[in-house]
Amino acid sequence: MSDRNRKNRLYQEFARIGKALGAPARIELLDLLAQGEKTVEALAEACDLSVKNTSAHLRVLRATQLVETRRDGTYVFYRLADDAVIHFVRQAQRLAQARLAEADRAARAYLGDRHHMQPITARDLRERMRAGDIVVLDVRPADEYEAGHLPDAVSIPLRELKKRLRELPTDREVVAYCRGPYCVYAGQAVEILEHAGFKAQRTDVGVPDWKLLGHKVEV
Repeated sequence: MSDRNRKNRLYQEFARIGKALGAPARIELLDLLAQGEKTVEALAEACDLSVKNTSAHLRVLRATQLVETRRDGTYVFYRLADDAVIHFVRQAQRLAQARLAEADRAARAYLGDRHHMQPITARDLRERMRAGDIVVLDVRPADEYEAGHLPDAVSIPLRELKKRLRELPTDREVVAYCRGPYCVYAGQAVEILEHAGFKAQRTDVGVPDWKLLGHKVEV
């Protein structure tokens, strides 16, 4: 085999990762799996896909070793191979939004106009957690909270928030977080909290991003 052929072979292998992310649904699946392991059925419901299509996308991701599986009875649970996968996904998302005007417009259209609620940074969030002057609110589904959450975070899924506002103290500011920078739950939670008279902020730092910064996650 010539040097040219060896080099071609190498870059073909590099390209497999790009091809694996070539479908929007696969990027969303990786984003969801960064919150914790899930069954095919749960992923299909979250992505609004059929179980058949979800399984097909997961096979592609598994073939490139981006995800792994375990079996529990009749259920197959999928998880990310390691944290390097979500790091790569986050870099790809940020690069797309920075370089593609269409991606930036799509992000703004999805996330909404929330200039009045700029997200608190991870650094500021950590300092305020240490100071103990805020309540950190996890508004993701309960199973994602159980899989891993920010230290001392309170779990109230977004769909239950309006009915459970009494569980939150009124003498401290509430900082809500969800799945990460491209999740709308935290912003929606802040709107609910402010309407109810709470002082609230959001952060676009999710559990995967918190872990990538080297911070502790509770399970």
